[in-house]
Amino acid sequence: MHNFRKLDIWIDSVELADTVYVMTDAFPKSEVYGLASQMQRAAVSVPSNIAEGSGKDSDRDFSRFLAIALGSLYELETQVEIAYRRAYISTENYYSMITHIESLQKRVYNFRQHIVPEGNDNKDSDYRRSI
Repeated sequence: MHNFRKLDIWIDSVELADTVYVMTDAFPKSEVYGLASQMQRAAVSVPSNIAEGSGKDSDRDFSRFLAIALGSLYELETQVEIAYRRAYISTENYYSMITHIESLQKRVYNFRQHIVPEGNDNKDSDYRRSI
């Protein structure tokens, strides 16, 4: 098992979720239960799935939760795009968020590949034991 609090991807995804909450506070009231809520749920899903997966018994299970976290990052990226097109966020915030999200996507993907490389049928990889 990993101590998720020591994983950079978890730390950065918590910061991302914080940023999303701050950003969506400025959305129109009509979006409280719409786009703002969806963005908040997608953002919270990322560190939550990393944390939950880190407690699983096998690398394959952990990898599955990392895949879910990655999906939430793509979902959030789409929602940021929509928020920008609706003029709910500034150009500066848009590029900052997209850069942060894309960086995290790459790092989660790479970490997942190290946990259970494609074609590896072993339940526990040497990489995970070394962390």
